[in-house]
Amino acid sequence: MLDLAAHFSQFLNGQPGRLHFAAHSHHPWPDATRAAQMQAWDNAARLMDGKWEPILGQKWQALQQVIAGLLGLPDPATLSFAPNTHEFVVRILSSLPTHRVPRVLTTDAEFHSFSRQAARLEEDGLLAVTRIPAEPGAGCLERLCEEARQGYDLIWVSEVFFNSGYALTGLEALAEAAGEAVLVIDGYHAFMAKPVDLSGLAGRAFYLSGGYKYAMGGEGCCFLHCPPGWMPRPRSTGWYAAFGALDAAQSGVPFAQDGWRFMGATFDPSGIYRLHAALNWAASVHATPAAIHAHAHALQARFIAGRPKDLPEEALVVPLAEAARGNFLTFELPDAAVWQARLEAARIITDRRGTRLRFGFGLYHRAADVDALLERLSAL
Repeated sequence: MLDLAAHFSQFLNGQPGRLHFAAHSHHPWPDATRAAQMQAWDNAARLMDGKWEPILGQKWQALQQVIAGLLGLPDPATLSFAPNTHEFVVRILSSLPTHRVPRVLTTDAEFHSFSRQAARLEEDGLLAVTRIPAEPGAGCLERLCEEARQGYDLIWVSEVFFNSGYALTGLEALAEAAGEAVLVIDGYHAFMAKPVDLSGLAGRAFYLSGGYKYAMGGEGCCFLHCPPGWMPRPRSTGWYAAFGALDAAQSGVPFAQDGWRFMGATFDPSGIYRLHAALNWAASVHATPAAIHAHAHALQARFIAGRPKDLPEEALVVPLAEAARGNFLTFELPDAAVWQARLEAARIITDRRGTRLRFGFGLYHRAADVDALLERLSAL
């Protein structure tokens, strides 16, 4: 089991005595990101207008290389960055047909950045949305594939569902069933939480994630893999999307041909510095996605083995016996709100989605932290 808590000293010592078990919500940042944050500030002070040269000419490409390596992408240039995933949601939706109502296939367990926006457009008749039940998770992919063959413009699905932790596998089958539909995979709860190999989907599927959770870089830096040739000219566009256009003199609105076509406009670059530092630090201590995943699952097993009886294992939405799960555990509890309040009063940080209480495990946890959690739970 990994013991890397010392590398998170700034966050862990921020409030002594706090037990943070919400890695899936806001993962602490490793200490290495603090120097990166200061580097962004110092470069701005030193270079002023010239600060964009090291960002767009060096840091950007370096981060693309790291992420592409982690995902098995053949071309780092397919990656674009934005402050949040909602920007990418809007740009993708803006690329759909306008001469008719676009047909969208998704699940009933997608994160709010997509589900809320899709529901709002659906209210005004601008989208026709079909939602497949995400649970039981074991049959979700089969249900999606069956429905996808009916013909859609856009298919949007999470790799790991945020409200349960169930992890879809074999998404290549969905890509095959999707036909001409644009396929988008929300990988926010998978990237740096478990091994992800997009080598077989790189030319077919969009993939989005970011630094707020298991990538440990904090907010302000999300990314989108943009398969070549798909959705070349989003209607919602920023002026950065023209960078790299082959012919600046062409008529109309020029777009880059690689991932830059999904770029927005001026942004706070500090997130890029932090995310790059976090991923480089993880590599330096051999914290691979596979190692992180195994570490989290070992901690989950330790927690379940010592849990209090009034937190029944039967309440787990995704049981430990199911290998296809992410790095957090979800309990379906009628009194989940009461549970969360009691835990917070005991300085145990978790989070809740309705009647679902989630405990998340990450690199900053040691076996001793789980033992401390169990001891404090027993005292409740």
